[in-house]
Amino acid sequence: MTSFTEKLEKYAELAVKIGVNIQKDQTLVVRSPITAVDLVRLVAKKAYEAGAKNVHVEWSDEELTKTKFELAPDEAFHEYPEWIAKGYEEMAEGGAAFLSITGSNPDLLKGADPERVSNMNKASGKAMEGFRSYIMSDKVSWSIVAVPSEGWAQKVFPDVPVSEAMDKLWEAIFAATRINEDDPVSAWNDHLNNLDQKMNTLNEKHFHALHYQSEGTDLVIELPTTHLWVSGGSINKEGVSFVANMPTEEVFTSAKKTGVNGTVSSTKPLNYGGTLINNFSLTFKDGKVIDFKAEEGYETLKRLIETDEGSSYIGEVALVPHDSPISNADIIFFNTLFDENASNHLALGSAYAFCIDGGKEMSKEELEKNGLNTSLTHVDFMVGSADMNIDGVYEDGKREPIFRDGNWAF
Repeated sequence: MTSFTEKLEKYAELAVKIGVNIQKDQTLVVRSPITAVDLVRLVAKKAYEAGAKNVHVEWSDEELTKTKFELAPDEAFHEYPEWIAKGYEEMAEGGAAFLSITGSNPDLLKGADPERVSNMNKASGKAMEGFRSYIMSDKVSWSIVAVPSEGWAQKVFPDVPVSEAMDKLWEAIFAATRINEDDPVSAWNDHLNNLDQKMNTLNEKHFHALHYQSEGTDLVIELPTTHLWVSGGSINKEGVSFVANMPTEEVFTSAKKTGVNGTVSSTKPLNYGGTLINNFSLTFKDGKVIDFKAEEGYETLKRLIETDEGSSYIGEVALVPHDSPISNADIIFFNTLFDENASNHLALGSAYAFCIDGGKEMSKEELEKNGLNTSLTHVDFMVGSADMNIDGVYEDGKREPIFRDGNWAF
């Protein structure tokens, strides 16, 4: 039986070799909670063994975040350190790779003033806009992986002691990321090839729009004329492959900013900045949210939609079959990295520049001219279900099934 230590080492190797795919003499930047120190040390070791020149780590701590929301003055949430933002831009310009490790408590900021949360997200979004442009256009390699925290584990497995919950969440993460395979790196390469086949089929069909129908959802999403479907694997500006999300089960593209009409209902909770938004629906007209409801987190959803002009429009459109490993695990993770890969999902906010032909080299104005949405934010939310049907609609109005009863129809 493989020990936990051996699995953790495989996980670190996967993040370095498949996730960011570190290259010789490249710098790796790691953003991580302090609770992930064991994984970070292994990541650094694997990165240096693979030829990395430097590994820089930026630590975070949920307790410090919580303390700030409890005690800091209001003006503190309107600021973000410019030196951090500029540092990330400089490292991106220099060709660094970026690994983010997530694992936050979904209820960390439960009860916090939604205005403070909104102001913090706006400040960081504005300050990091330059760096985010490198991410949204895939100019640099970047990846996100997860580690359990006690608060997160207890949220997912509330009926067992915290130590057992941590063990169960680790096992769920290992299963979702194929660490339990004899050769996880090889298993990931096979998986990415399968996703590429779906991507290629969708690109050949070149649909004009997608029509989503399920309980609580009747939504039509037009696609930009030059849209491109992309799979879980990406290519940076140097031609190096990487995987942005681990796990990933999706193929995705961008919506036409002004071409979304109808209503869509969420099918899983959304953890947004430490606050849960649950059982919500959005109604669109000509691309813009004109009405919304939420049983939980209404004020947080309202402020998300009002972040800026682009945050009330759809950026990303992603297809994930209901019959997929994460969905079949029948676990609500309360973490978008996992829940979005168990479900079809959409994203409010910025579209990915590489989802239209030539988009990587376009300016913000050029992207908008070609139908893409731009925003300070990009927030995925889950809409897939076992009863979801999706039709691809051609420009002449003809239709073809893409999803039936939650799964691929081809």
